[in-house]
Amino acid sequence: MLREKLTNHKIILASGSPRRQAFFKELDIDFEIQVKAIDETFPSHLTRSEITDYISKLKASAFKDLKENEILITSDTLVWLNGEALGKPTDIEVAKEMLRKLSGRMHEVITSVCFTSKHFQKTLNDTTKVWFKKLSEEEIDYYIQTYRPFDKAGSYGIQEWIGYIGIEKIEGCYFNVMGLPIRIVYKILNDIATQ
Repeated sequence: MLREKLTNHKIILASGSPRRQAFFKELDIDFEIQVKAIDETFPSHLTRSEITDYISKLKASAFKDLKENEILITSDTLVWLNGEALGKPTDIEVAKEMLRKLSGRMHEVITSVCFTSKHFQKTLNDTTKVWFKKLSEEEIDYYIQTYRPFDKAGSYGIQEWIGYIGIEKIEGCYFNVMGLPIRIVYKILNDIATQ
């Protein structure tokens, strides 16, 4: 459906995330993947969606001279807990510490998506609240050793074992927690295609 509407556009997904790539395949649209490494450092005064908006735009800035029909999509996800941004863990100990912090508490997962073309840039974000049960050290150790969640914000994937046994409830979009509020992507691409 959307594929036919976008025949005059070239969609570029700037993400190495297997989950985001899978979402785009499931949308049944043609796209190509281009990833450019950037320094994801952000100004210390930014909070919550200001951080993810900033980084998703920063990722887009690495792409110079987009062609007339190209639409670049960049995104960023973080976990927000008690005034602290939790990104991807750098090692096992950091991953364990993150899960201990999330244990028995509510946190927010925030994802921003930036759409960039030669003529416009539009950035939207989505927030989902997630409640974890109290996790045991044994559960934390098992999850990290078995699933090695070092490419995931907050050190966990909701679609994995830890999500099955540890998440008591969520408020908001499930797919946002996986790293992409796909309904927003669909809406914006649909809007662009029908302009």
